[in-house]
Amino acid sequence: MNTQRHGLIALLIVVAVWGTTFPTMKLLSAQLDALQIIWARFAIALVVLLPLWRGLRAAEWRWGLALGALLFIAFWLQTEGLARTSSNRNAFVTGLNVLVVPLLAWLVLARRCGWMLWLACAMALCGMGLMFHEDAPWNLGDSLTLASTLFYAIYILMLEKSARRNGAAPLRATRLAAMQALVMCLASGLLMLARHGGIGSTLDALAALPAPALTALVYLGVMASVLVVTLQAWGQQRVDAVRSAIIFGLEPVFAAATAWLLIGETLGVSGLAGAALIVAALVVSQLPAPRWGKLGMGRA
Repeated sequence: MNTQRHGLIALLIVVAVWGTTFPTMKLLSAQLDALQIIWARFAIALVVLLPLWRGLRAAEWRWGLALGALLFIAFWLQTEGLARTSSNRNAFVTGLNVLVVPLLAWLVLARRCGWMLWLACAMALCGMGLMFHEDAPWNLGDSLTLASTLFYAIYILMLEKSARRNGAAPLRATRLAAMQALVMCLASGLLMLARHGGIGSTLDALAALPAPALTALVYLGVMASVLVVTLQAWGQQRVDAVRSAIIFGLEPVFAAATAWLLIGETLGVSGLAGAALIVAALVVSQLPAPRWGKLGMGRA
């Protein structure tokens, strides 16, 4: 139980940092495109994680490559979506993982989830519905974000699988993070070169960033790419994928709070009610299912 509690705390830290990345990336997207943001932040992460490459095991190479590829697709789609929709909407659609993960686990892996977990998923989904309150119609940015949600749900399930497949020799979270940073940096770099015809324009754009934007980029590289990827891998070795997804359902709550503080995006009464419902869903997801006693008649 203590191990699971530590994993829960790690994932809560992950979600809190995630929430700050939406308005941060929204600010950067005015000066850099999605591939440039991903490449720059994971280039910073790769430099920080370089010392961890020593002693990388074969299983960590294999799982790191697969997880890094899924993470890149999810990040790219989400960042492209963020450039075309609001920070809050991007976070809310991303939060649909709370439903997509258990659905995939049920449909693809034939995994049974207790009714308390399904109740928590339903509560979180209703909460997101309340938070998704804006009048603007569904747009391309929302569609790209929804596609990223599917890939991130697969990523969450793959992280859990990597922990289960390597129980005798657990994959080290820091090494997985280093391998994923390499994949993210290389994949975004290759696509960026194809899009921009070279690295010169990206380096010029980075050099022209004002101090606040540069600080935001370093924050994304160190906190949101090194710390978060490592903590998520470590936490999901201790918390199952479905419960992890419900914890990740708090992401729109943290994102809305940060967006309000940094870029002035606000929530109305329904949005605040939705945030409260998501927090309640997290609490319900951690409660044991009650044992209903059998009702008997004429007991002697």
